[in-house]
Amino acid sequence: MPSDPSKTRKGEDDGSSWAHPLEELKAQQRVIRAPNLEDPGYIRQKANNKLWVRERIAALLDLDSFVEVGSVTGKPAVDDKGDLVSFTPANSVTGFGRVRGRKVFVTADDFSVRGGHADGGIGVKAPYGETLALRYRVPLIRLLDGSSGGGSVALYLTLGATYIPTLAGLGRSMDAMGVVPVVSALLGPVVGLAAAKAAIGHFSVMVKGLSQLFAAGPPVVKQATFENLSKEALGGWEIHATNGTVDNVATSELDAFLQIRAFLSYLPSSIFEMPPVSTSSDSPDRREEGLISIIPRRRARTYDIRVLIDMVVDKDGNPYSEKSSFFEIGATWGRSIVAGFARLNGRPVGILTSDCMMNGGAIDALGSQKTAKFVTLCNHFGLPILNLVDQPGFAIGSIAERNATIRHGASAMAALYQATTPIYTVIIRRAFGVAGGAFADPDDGFGNRVAWPSGDWGSLPLEGGIEAAYKRQLDATSSPEEREKLMNELLAKFEEVRSPLKTAHKFGVEEIIDPRDTRPLACEVGGTFAPFG
Repeated sequence: MPSDPSKTRKGEDDGSSWAHPLEELKAQQRVIRAPNLEDPGYIRQKANNKLWVRERIAALLDLDSFVEVGSVTGKPAVDDKGDLVSFTPANSVTGFGRVRGRKVFVTADDFSVRGGHADGGIGVKAPYGETLALRYRVPLIRLLDGSSGGGSVALYLTLGATYIPTLAGLGRSMDAMGVVPVVSALLGPVVGLAAAKAAIGHFSVMVKGLSQLFAAGPPVVKQATFENLSKEALGGWEIHATNGTVDNVATSELDAFLQIRAFLSYLPSSIFEMPPVSTSSDSPDRREEGLISIIPRRRARTYDIRVLIDMVVDKDGNPYSEKSSFFEIGATWGRSIVAGFARLNGRPVGILTSDCMMNGGAIDALGSQKTAKFVTLCNHFGLPILNLVDQPGFAIGSIAERNATIRHGASAMAALYQATTPIYTVIIRRAFGVAGGAFADPDDGFGNRVAWPSGDWGSLPLEGGIEAAYKRQLDATSSPEEREKLMNELLAKFEEVRSPLKTAHKFGVEEIIDPRDTRPLACEVGGTFAPFG
Protein backbone atom coordinates (compact mmCIF):
# COMPACT_ATOMS: atom_id res chain seq x y z
CA MET A 1 0.00 0.00 0.00
CA PRO A 2 1.43 3.43 -0.89
CA SER A 3 2.83 5.35 2.07
CA ASP A 4 0.91 8.51 1.13
CA PRO A 5 -2.77 7.67 0.52
CA SER A 6 -3.37 11.12 -0.94
CA LYS A 7 -1.12 10.09 -3.88
CA THR A 8 -2.91 6.83 -4.58
CA ARG A 9 -3.81 6.55 -8.26
CA LYS A 10 -6.89 5.04 -9.74
CA GLY A 11 -6.55 1.36 -10.58
CA GLU A 12 -3.59 0.55 -8.33
CA ASP A 13 -5.51 -1.99 -6.20
CA ASP A 14 -6.48 -5.42 -7.45
CA GLY A 15 -10.21 -4.97 -6.84
CA SER A 16 -10.43 -7.64 -4.16
CA SER A 17 -11.31 -5.27 -1.29
CA TRP A 18 -12.60 -1.82 -0.47
CA ALA A 19 -9.23 -0.70 0.85
CA HIS A 20 -8.59 1.77 -1.95
CA PRO A 21 -11.91 3.66 -1.69
CA LEU A 22 -11.44 3.83 2.09
CA GLU A 23 -7.97 5.25 1.69
CA GLU A 24 -9.32 7.79 -0.77
CA LEU A 25 -11.96 8.80 1.79
CA LYS A 26 -9.39 9.08 4.57
CA ALA A 27 -7.06 11.09 2.36
CA GLN A 28 -9.77 13.62 1.68
CA GLN A 29 -10.68 13.79 5.37
CA ARG A 30 -7.07 14.40 6.31
CA VAL A 31 -6.80 17.26 3.84
CA ILE A 32 -10.05 18.85 5.02
CA ARG A 33 -9.27 18.51 8.74
CA ALA A 34 -5.80 20.05 8.51
CA PRO A 35 -5.61 23.81 8.01
CA ASN A 36 -4.14 25.05 4.75
CA LEU A 37 -1.65 27.56 6.08
CA GLU A 38 -1.30 29.17 2.64
CA ASP A 39 -5.03 29.64 2.06
CA PRO A 40 -5.97 33.35 2.00
CA GLY A 41 -9.17 32.67 3.96
CA TYR A 42 -7.27 30.88 6.72
CA ILE A 43 -4.62 33.61 6.80
CA ARG A 44 -7.34 36.26 7.11
CA GLN A 45 -9.02 34.31 9.91
CA LYS A 46 -5.82 34.19 11.94
CA ALA A 47 -4.95 37.82 11.15
CA ASN A 48 -8.24 38.78 12.78
CA ASN A 49 -7.30 36.82 15.94
CA LYS A 50 -10.03 34.26 15.33
CA LEU A 51 -9.92 30.53 15.89
CA TRP A 52 -10.26 28.23 12.86
CA VAL A 53 -13.57 26.39 12.69
CA ARG A 54 -12.17 23.04 13.83
CA GLU A 55 -10.22 24.68 16.65
CA ARG A 56 -13.53 26.11 17.83
CA ILE A 57 -15.26 22.75 17.83
CA ALA A 58 -12.39 21.17 19.75
CA ALA A 59 -12.47 23.96 22.34
CA LEU A 60 -16.25 23.75 22.78
CA LEU A 61 -16.78 20.00 23.08
CA ASP A 62 -15.53 17.33 25.46
CA LEU A 63 -12.14 15.96 24.41
CA ASP A 64 -12.24 13.77 21.26
CA SER A 65 -16.05 13.58 21.30
CA PHE A 66 -16.76 15.10 17.86
CA VAL A 67 -18.30 12.76 15.28
CA GLU A 68 -18.60 14.62 11.99
CA VAL A 69 -21.59 14.47 9.66
CA GLY A 70 -20.74 15.36 6.06
CA SER A 71 -16.99 15.04 6.52
CA VAL A 72 -16.15 15.18 2.80
CA THR A 73 -18.75 17.68 1.67
CA GLY A 74 -17.01 20.05 -0.68
CA LYS A 75 -15.13 20.27 -3.98
CA PRO A 76 -12.14 17.94 -4.51
CA ALA A 77 -9.63 18.73 -7.24
CA VAL A 78 -7.58 15.98 -8.90
CA ASP A 79 -4.96 16.04 -11.66
CA ASP A 80 -5.16 14.13 -14.92
CA LYS A 81 -3.73 11.06 -13.18
CA GLY A 82 -6.46 11.04 -10.53
CA ASP A 83 -4.24 12.33 -7.74
CA LEU A 84 -5.93 14.52 -5.11
CA VAL A 85 -4.42 17.96 -5.54
CA SER A 86 -6.60 20.05 -3.23
CA PHE A 87 -9.99 20.09 -1.52
CA THR A 88 -12.24 23.07 -0.94
CA PRO A 89 -14.52 22.05 1.94
CA ALA A 90 -18.04 23.23 2.51
CA ASN A 91 -18.18 26.28 4.74
CA SER A 92 -20.26 24.46 7.33
CA VAL A 93 -18.82 21.81 9.65
CA THR A 94 -21.48 19.74 11.39
CA GLY A 95 -21.63 16.75 13.70
CA PHE A 96 -22.43 15.25 17.07
CA GLY A 97 -20.33 15.76 20.17
CA ARG A 98 -20.59 15.91 23.93
CA VAL A 99 -20.76 18.75 26.45
CA ARG A 100 -20.13 17.65 30.02
CA GLY A 101 -20.87 14.09 28.91
CA ARG A 102 -24.21 14.88 27.24
CA LYS A 103 -24.72 14.52 23.49
CA VAL A 104 -25.21 17.71 21.45
CA PHE A 105 -25.20 18.64 17.77
CA VAL A 106 -22.97 21.40 16.42
CA THR A 107 -23.23 23.45 13.24
CA ALA A 108 -20.14 25.63 12.76
CA ASP A 109 -19.52 28.22 10.05
CA ASP A 110 -16.14 28.30 8.34
CA PHE A 111 -15.68 31.98 7.48
CA SER A 112 -12.41 31.19 5.72
CA VAL A 113 -14.43 29.61 2.88
CA ARG A 114 -16.25 32.40 0.99
CA GLY A 115 -17.19 34.18 4.22
CA GLY A 116 -19.80 31.54 4.96
CA HIS A 117 -21.93 32.33 1.89
CA ALA A 118 -24.05 29.61 0.31
CA ASP A 119 -21.92 29.57 -2.84
CA GLY A 120 -18.97 28.35 -0.77
CA GLY A 121 -20.55 25.02 0.12
CA ILE A 122 -23.70 22.96 0.30
CA GLY A 123 -26.58 25.12 1.50
CA VAL A 124 -28.64 22.29 2.96
CA LYS A 125 -25.93 21.02 5.29
CA ALA A 126 -26.63 23.26 8.30
CA PRO A 127 -30.45 22.85 8.13
CA TYR A 128 -29.96 19.10 7.89
CA GLY A 129 -27.92 19.26 11.09
CA GLU A 130 -30.69 21.18 12.85
CA THR A 131 -33.13 18.48 11.76
CA LEU A 132 -30.83 15.82 13.24
CA ALA A 133 -30.69 17.68 16.55
CA LEU A 134 -34.48 17.74 16.61
CA ARG A 135 -34.86 14.07 15.73
CA TYR A 136 -32.23 12.88 18.20
CA ARG A 137 -33.59 15.30 20.84
CA VAL A 138 -30.22 16.79 21.70
CA PRO A 139 -29.25 20.45 22.23
CA LEU A 140 -28.26 22.38 19.11
CA ILE A 141 -25.18 24.62 19.26
CA ARG A 142 -24.49 27.05 16.42
CA LEU A 143 -21.07 28.66 15.95
CA LEU A 144 -21.93 31.63 13.73
CA ASP A 145 -19.37 33.47 11.62
CA GLY A 146 -20.41 35.15 8.38
CA SER A 147 -23.76 34.69 6.66
CA SER A 148 -24.14 31.07 7.84
CA GLY A 149 -25.04 29.84 4.37
CA GLY A 150 -26.87 32.95 3.27
CA GLY A 151 -26.55 34.05 -0.32
CA SER A 152 -24.35 36.57 -2.10
CA VAL A 153 -24.73 38.15 -5.50
CA ALA A 154 -21.79 36.07 -6.75
CA LEU A 155 -24.11 33.06 -6.62
CA TYR A 156 -26.23 34.58 -9.40
CA LEU A 157 -23.39 34.08 -11.87
CA THR A 158 -22.82 30.51 -10.73
CA LEU A 159 -26.51 29.67 -11.20
CA GLY A 160 -26.93 31.72 -14.36
CA ALA A 161 -30.06 33.29 -12.88
CA THR A 162 -31.37 35.13 -9.86
CA TYR A 163 -33.76 33.41 -7.46
CA ILE A 164 -36.62 34.08 -5.09
CA PRO A 165 -35.12 33.98 -1.55
CA THR A 166 -36.22 31.21 0.77
CA LEU A 167 -35.99 30.77 4.53
CA ALA A 168 -32.91 28.60 3.93
CA GLY A 169 -33.81 26.16 6.68
CA LEU A 170 -34.99 28.67 9.29
CA GLY A 171 -38.15 26.63 9.60
CA ARG A 172 -36.01 23.79 10.96
CA SER A 173 -34.58 26.22 13.50
CA MET A 174 -38.05 27.08 14.74
CA ASP A 175 -39.01 23.41 14.88
CA ALA A 176 -35.88 22.64 16.90
CA MET A 177 -36.61 25.47 19.37
CA GLY A 178 -39.86 23.79 20.30
CA VAL A 179 -38.12 20.62 21.46
CA VAL A 180 -34.43 21.13 22.32
CA PRO A 181 -32.25 23.94 23.69
CA VAL A 182 -30.88 26.05 20.83
CA VAL A 183 -27.85 28.24 21.55
CA SER A 184 -25.58 30.40 19.40
CA ALA A 185 -22.11 31.84 19.74
CA LEU A 186 -21.43 34.88 17.54
CA LEU A 187 -17.77 34.63 16.58
CA GLY A 188 -17.32 37.21 13.84
CA PRO A 189 -19.50 39.38 11.62
CA VAL A 190 -22.93 37.71 11.76
CA VAL A 191 -25.05 38.98 8.90
CA GLY A 192 -28.33 38.25 7.15
CA LEU A 193 -29.36 34.63 7.61
CA ALA A 194 -26.89 34.18 10.47
CA ALA A 195 -28.33 37.22 12.26
CA ALA A 196 -31.78 35.66 12.05
CA LYS A 197 -30.40 32.39 13.42
CA ALA A 198 -28.83 34.23 16.35
CA ALA A 199 -32.24 35.66 17.25
CA ILE A 200 -34.03 32.33 16.78
CA GLY A 201 -32.75 30.50 19.81
CA HIS A 202 -32.89 30.25 23.58
CA PHE A 203 -29.48 31.76 24.36
CA SER A 204 -26.86 33.73 22.45
CA VAL A 205 -23.48 35.15 23.34
CA MET A 206 -21.26 37.48 21.34
CA VAL A 207 -17.55 38.17 21.80
CA LYS A 208 -16.59 41.71 22.73
CA GLY A 209 -14.54 43.36 19.98
CA LEU A 210 -14.66 40.28 17.73
CA SER A 211 -18.27 39.78 16.69
CA GLN A 212 -20.94 42.03 15.22
CA LEU A 213 -24.53 41.41 14.15
CA PHE A 214 -26.55 43.14 11.45
CA ALA A 215 -29.24 42.47 8.87
CA ALA A 216 -26.91 43.86 6.21
CA GLY A 217 -23.27 44.89 6.42
CA PRO A 218 -21.71 48.36 6.08
CA PRO A 219 -21.41 48.36 2.25
CA VAL A 220 -25.12 47.59 1.79
CA VAL A 221 -26.09 50.07 4.51
CA LYS A 222 -24.02 52.81 2.90
CA GLN A 223 -25.74 52.23 -0.42
CA ALA A 224 -29.22 52.19 1.12
CA THR A 225 -29.08 54.81 3.89
CA PHE A 226 -25.88 56.76 3.10
CA GLU A 227 -24.55 55.94 6.57
CA ASN A 228 -20.81 55.27 6.50
CA LEU A 229 -20.39 53.00 9.54
CA SER A 230 -17.82 50.53 10.75
CA LYS A 231 -18.96 47.01 11.57
CA GLU A 232 -18.61 47.75 15.28
CA ALA A 233 -20.60 51.00 15.07
CA LEU A 234 -23.31 49.27 13.07
CA GLY A 235 -23.75 46.12 15.11
CA GLY A 236 -21.17 45.66 17.85
CA TRP A 237 -21.81 44.32 21.34
CA GLU A 238 -22.59 47.76 22.78
CA ILE A 239 -25.64 47.84 20.51
CA HIS A 240 -27.00 44.30 20.48
CA ALA A 241 -26.05 43.21 24.00
CA THR A 242 -27.89 46.24 25.36
CA ASN A 243 -31.03 46.03 23.21
CA GLY A 244 -31.71 42.35 23.93
CA THR A 245 -30.93 40.90 20.51
CA VAL A 246 -28.06 39.01 22.14
CA ASP A 247 -28.22 37.71 25.71
CA ASN A 248 -24.65 37.70 27.00
CA VAL A 249 -21.22 39.11 26.22
CA ALA A 250 -17.95 37.15 26.34
CA THR A 251 -14.40 38.41 26.57
CA SER A 252 -13.05 35.76 24.19
CA GLU A 253 -14.15 32.82 22.07
CA LEU A 254 -13.18 30.43 24.87
CA ASP A 255 -15.23 32.49 27.32
CA ALA A 256 -18.22 32.20 24.97
CA PHE A 257 -17.84 28.40 24.88
CA LEU A 258 -17.68 28.26 28.68
CA GLN A 259 -20.91 30.26 28.91
CA ILE A 260 -22.66 27.92 26.47
CA ARG A 261 -21.50 24.88 28.42
CA ALA A 262 -22.77 26.48 31.65
CA PHE A 263 -26.13 27.47 30.15
CA LEU A 264 -26.79 23.94 28.89
CA SER A 265 -25.82 22.39 32.24
CA TYR A 266 -29.06 23.67 33.79
CA LEU A 267 -31.38 22.46 31.02
CA PRO A 268 -32.62 19.04 29.94
CA SER A 269 -31.57 17.74 26.53
CA SER A 270 -35.17 18.12 25.36
CA ILE A 271 -38.64 18.93 26.64
CA PHE A 272 -39.20 15.18 27.06
CA GLU A 273 -36.66 14.98 29.90
CA MET A 274 -36.35 16.45 33.38
CA PRO A 275 -33.73 19.12 34.11
CA PRO A 276 -30.45 17.52 35.27
CA VAL A 277 -29.98 17.23 39.04
CA SER A 278 -26.48 17.33 40.52
CA THR A 279 -25.10 16.54 43.95
CA SER A 280 -24.46 19.65 46.01
CA SER A 281 -22.13 19.96 48.98
CA ASP A 282 -24.11 22.99 50.16
CA SER A 283 -26.59 22.09 52.89
CA PRO A 284 -30.22 22.85 52.03
CA ASP A 285 -30.66 23.91 55.68
CA ARG A 286 -28.04 26.65 55.50
CA ARG A 287 -29.32 29.89 57.05
CA GLU A 288 -27.46 33.05 56.07
CA GLU A 289 -27.30 35.63 58.84
CA GLY A 290 -26.68 38.36 56.26
CA LEU A 291 -30.22 38.02 54.95
CA ILE A 292 -31.69 39.50 58.14
CA SER A 293 -30.10 42.87 57.43
CA ILE A 294 -29.53 43.04 53.67
CA ILE A 295 -32.75 45.02 53.06
CA PRO A 296 -32.19 48.55 54.46
CA ARG A 297 -34.66 49.77 57.10
CA ARG A 298 -34.73 53.12 55.26
CA ARG A 299 -36.89 52.33 52.27
CA ALA A 300 -35.15 54.69 49.83
CA ARG A 301 -31.80 52.97 50.20
CA THR A 302 -30.49 50.36 47.77
CA TYR A 303 -28.81 46.99 48.21
CA ASP A 304 -27.04 44.47 45.95
CA ILE A 305 -29.59 41.92 44.74
CA ARG A 306 -26.87 39.63 43.36
CA VAL A 307 -25.34 39.32 46.83
CA LEU A 308 -28.77 38.36 48.13
CA ILE A 309 -29.18 35.73 45.40
CA ASP A 310 -25.77 34.23 46.15
CA MET A 311 -26.73 33.83 49.81
CA VAL A 312 -29.89 31.86 48.93
CA VAL A 313 -28.82 29.53 46.11
CA ASP A 314 -26.30 26.67 46.17
CA LYS A 315 -22.69 27.71 46.48
CA ASP A 316 -21.66 25.11 43.90
CA GLY A 317 -23.01 23.71 40.64
CA ASN A 318 -22.06 26.52 38.23
CA PRO A 319 -19.46 25.45 35.63
CA TYR A 320 -18.84 29.10 34.77
CA SER A 321 -18.16 30.50 38.24
CA GLU A 322 -17.03 29.29 41.65
CA LYS A 323 -18.81 32.18 43.39
CA SER A 324 -22.23 30.51 43.49
CA SER A 325 -24.55 28.45 41.30
CA PHE A 326 -26.16 31.61 39.88
CA PHE A 327 -25.54 31.97 36.12
CA GLU A 328 -26.91 35.33 35.00
CA ILE A 329 -28.57 35.72 31.61
CA GLY A 330 -28.92 39.15 29.99
CA ALA A 331 -26.94 41.22 32.48
CA THR A 332 -26.30 43.96 29.88
CA TRP A 333 -29.89 44.59 28.78
CA GLY A 334 -33.23 45.13 30.50
CA ARG A 335 -31.13 45.87 33.55
CA SER A 336 -33.97 46.66 35.94
CA ILE A 337 -34.69 42.91 35.83
CA VAL A 338 -32.19 40.27 36.96
CA ALA A 339 -32.65 36.76 35.61
CA GLY A 340 -30.66 33.57 35.35
CA PHE A 341 -30.29 29.94 36.34
CA ALA A 342 -29.18 28.60 39.71
CA ARG A 343 -29.40 25.45 41.81
CA LEU A 344 -31.23 24.72 45.04
CA ASN A 345 -30.13 21.47 46.68
CA GLY A 346 -28.65 20.47 43.32
CA ARG A 347 -31.85 21.12 41.37
CA PRO A 348 -31.79 23.73 38.58
CA VAL A 349 -34.19 26.66 38.96
CA GLY A 350 -34.80 29.99 37.32
CA ILE A 351 -34.14 33.14 39.35
CA LEU A 352 -36.26 36.21 38.61
CA THR A 353 -36.01 39.50 40.50
CA SER A 354 -35.39 43.26 40.15
CA ASP A 355 -32.34 45.46 40.61
CA CYS A 356 -33.19 48.45 42.79
CA MET A 357 -29.95 50.11 41.69
CA MET A 358 -31.32 50.47 38.14
CA ASN A 359 -34.06 53.13 37.97
CA GLY A 360 -35.15 52.04 41.42
CA GLY A 361 -36.05 48.63 40.03
CA ALA A 362 -39.05 49.95 38.07
CA ILE A 363 -39.68 47.65 35.12
CA ASP A 364 -39.34 49.28 31.70
CA ALA A 365 -39.96 48.06 28.15
CA LEU A 366 -36.72 46.08 27.86
CA GLY A 367 -37.12 44.68 31.37
CA SER A 368 -40.60 43.51 30.39
CA GLN A 369 -39.26 41.80 27.26
CA LYS A 370 -36.54 40.17 29.31
CA THR A 371 -39.07 38.90 31.85
CA ALA A 372 -41.36 37.43 29.19
CA LYS A 373 -38.48 35.70 27.39
CA PHE A 374 -37.00 34.25 30.57
CA VAL A 375 -40.26 33.04 32.07
CA THR A 376 -41.17 31.41 28.75
CA LEU A 377 -37.76 29.70 28.64
CA CYS A 378 -38.12 28.27 32.16
CA ASN A 379 -41.70 27.21 31.51
CA HIS A 380 -40.75 25.51 28.24
CA PHE A 381 -38.03 23.35 29.77
CA GLY A 382 -39.68 22.72 33.13
CA LEU A 383 -37.47 24.80 35.42
CA PRO A 384 -39.24 26.07 38.56
CA ILE A 385 -38.82 29.80 39.21
CA LEU A 386 -37.71 31.40 42.46
CA ASN A 387 -39.39 34.81 42.20
CA LEU A 388 -37.79 37.37 44.55
CA VAL A 389 -40.06 40.40 44.43
CA ASP A 390 -38.94 43.98 44.96
CA GLN A 391 -41.03 45.68 42.28
CA PRO A 392 -41.96 49.37 42.64
CA GLY A 393 -44.07 49.28 39.47
CA PHE A 394 -43.84 50.14 35.80
CA ALA A 395 -41.42 52.85 34.70
CA ILE A 396 -43.28 56.12 34.19
CA GLY A 397 -42.69 59.34 32.29
CA SER A 398 -42.56 60.41 28.65
CA ILE A 399 -39.70 58.06 27.69
CA ALA A 400 -41.49 55.09 29.22
CA GLU A 401 -44.67 55.98 27.32
CA ARG A 402 -42.82 56.41 24.01
CA ASN A 403 -41.19 52.99 24.51
CA ALA A 404 -44.61 51.34 24.91
CA THR A 405 -43.75 50.13 28.40
CA ILE A 406 -47.26 49.02 29.28
CA ARG A 407 -47.62 47.04 26.04
CA HIS A 408 -44.41 45.13 26.69
CA GLY A 409 -45.37 44.92 30.36
CA ALA A 410 -48.59 43.18 29.40
CA SER A 411 -46.53 40.48 27.65
CA ALA A 412 -44.50 39.96 30.84
CA MET A 413 -47.68 39.75 32.89
CA ALA A 414 -49.16 37.21 30.47
CA ALA A 415 -46.00 35.08 30.57
CA LEU A 416 -46.08 35.00 34.37
CA TYR A 417 -49.79 34.24 34.55
CA GLN A 418 -49.76 31.55 31.84
CA ALA A 419 -46.68 29.75 33.17
CA THR A 420 -47.41 26.22 34.36
CA THR A 421 -44.02 25.62 35.92
CA PRO A 422 -43.98 26.08 39.73
CA ILE A 423 -43.27 29.65 40.84
CA TYR A 424 -42.23 30.22 44.45
CA THR A 425 -42.78 33.91 45.20
CA VAL A 426 -40.91 35.64 48.02
CA ILE A 427 -41.80 39.30 48.47
CA ILE A 428 -38.58 40.73 49.84
CA ARG A 429 -39.57 44.39 49.73
CA ARG A 430 -41.86 46.38 47.40
CA ALA A 431 -44.89 45.31 45.37
CA PHE A 432 -46.74 48.32 44.02
CA GLY A 433 -49.26 48.88 41.28
CA VAL A 434 -50.08 46.64 38.34
CA ALA A 435 -46.48 45.50 37.84
CA GLY A 436 -46.10 44.79 41.55
CA GLY A 437 -49.28 42.73 41.45
CA ALA A 438 -48.10 40.77 38.42
CA PHE A 439 -44.86 39.76 40.14
CA ALA A 440 -46.17 39.36 43.67
CA ASP A 441 -49.26 37.43 42.59
CA PRO A 442 -48.42 35.72 39.26
CA ASP A 443 -51.05 33.00 39.78
CA ASP A 444 -53.80 35.55 40.47
CA GLY A 445 -54.40 34.56 44.07
CA PHE A 446 -53.52 30.89 44.19
CA GLY A 447 -49.73 30.71 44.09
CA ASN A 448 -47.01 29.69 46.52
CA ARG A 449 -46.10 32.93 48.24
CA VAL A 450 -44.42 34.21 51.37
CA ALA A 451 -43.04 37.60 52.40
CA TRP A 452 -40.22 39.03 54.44
CA PRO A 453 -40.93 41.48 57.30
CA SER A 454 -39.45 44.16 55.01
CA GLY A 455 -42.48 43.83 52.71
CA ASP A 456 -44.05 47.09 51.55
CA TRP A 457 -47.02 47.02 49.14
CA GLY A 458 -50.09 48.71 47.85
CA SER A 459 -51.72 50.26 44.80
CA LEU A 460 -49.19 53.10 45.00
CA PRO A 461 -46.11 53.84 47.13
CA LEU A 462 -47.29 55.88 50.12
CA GLU A 463 -45.27 59.00 49.34
CA GLY A 464 -46.58 59.40 45.79
CA GLY A 465 -50.01 58.06 46.70
CA ILE A 466 -50.50 60.65 49.45
CA GLU A 467 -49.49 63.41 47.03
CA ALA A 468 -52.24 62.24 44.67
CA ALA A 469 -54.96 61.46 47.23
CA TYR A 470 -54.50 64.60 49.34
CA LYS A 471 -53.47 67.05 46.63
CA ARG A 472 -56.14 69.67 47.48
CA GLN A 473 -55.30 69.73 51.16
CA LEU A 474 -51.57 69.89 50.50
CA ASP A 475 -51.95 72.62 47.88
CA ALA A 476 -54.15 74.64 50.25
CA THR A 477 -51.41 75.04 52.90
CA SER A 478 -50.06 78.53 53.42
CA SER A 479 -46.35 77.82 53.06
CA PRO A 480 -43.87 75.12 52.03
CA GLU A 481 -43.19 74.52 55.72
CA GLU A 482 -46.89 73.95 56.43
CA ARG A 483 -47.13 71.66 53.41
CA GLU A 484 -44.20 69.54 54.63
CA LYS A 485 -45.72 69.39 58.12
CA LEU A 486 -49.05 68.13 56.78
CA MET A 487 -47.27 65.62 54.57
CA ASN A 488 -45.36 64.24 57.56
CA GLU A 489 -48.57 63.99 59.58
CA LEU A 490 -50.27 62.04 56.82
CA LEU A 491 -47.26 59.77 56.44
CA ALA A 492 -47.26 59.05 60.18
CA LYS A 493 -50.97 58.22 60.07
CA PHE A 494 -50.49 55.78 57.20
CA GLU A 495 -47.36 54.28 58.76
CA GLU A 496 -49.58 52.58 61.33
CA VAL A 497 -51.24 50.46 58.64
CA ARG A 498 -48.12 49.97 56.53
CA SER A 499 -46.71 47.04 58.48
CA PRO A 500 -46.89 43.71 56.58
CA LEU A 501 -48.18 42.18 59.81
CA LYS A 502 -51.38 44.19 59.34
CA THR A 503 -51.79 42.55 55.92
CA ALA A 504 -51.09 39.12 57.39
CA HIS A 505 -53.81 39.67 60.01
CA LYS A 506 -56.32 39.83 57.17
CA PHE A 507 -54.71 36.92 55.25
CA GLY A 508 -53.69 39.38 52.57
CA VAL A 509 -50.32 37.67 52.60
CA GLU A 510 -50.19 33.97 53.38
CA GLU A 511 -47.09 33.89 55.57
CA ILE A 512 -44.30 36.15 56.73
CA ILE A 513 -41.00 34.33 57.18
CA ASP A 514 -37.61 34.96 58.68
CA PRO A 515 -35.40 35.89 55.67
CA ARG A 516 -32.83 33.38 56.93
CA ASP A 517 -35.35 30.61 56.30
CA THR A 518 -35.68 31.44 52.59
CA ARG A 519 -33.14 28.89 51.39
CA PRO A 520 -34.36 25.98 53.58
CA LEU A 521 -37.96 26.64 52.56
CA ALA A 522 -37.12 26.96 48.86
CA CYS A 523 -35.14 23.70 49.00
CA GLU A 524 -37.78 21.84 51.04
CA VAL A 525 -39.75 20.24 48.21
CA GLY A 526 -37.04 20.30 45.55
CA GLY A 527 -38.34 21.15 42.11
CA THR A 528 -41.98 21.54 43.15
CA PHE A 529 -41.78 24.65 45.29
CA ALA A 530 -44.03 24.86 48.30
CA PRO A 531 -43.93 27.83 50.68
CA PHE A 532 -44.10 25.89 53.93
CA GLY A 533 -42.03 23.03 55.30
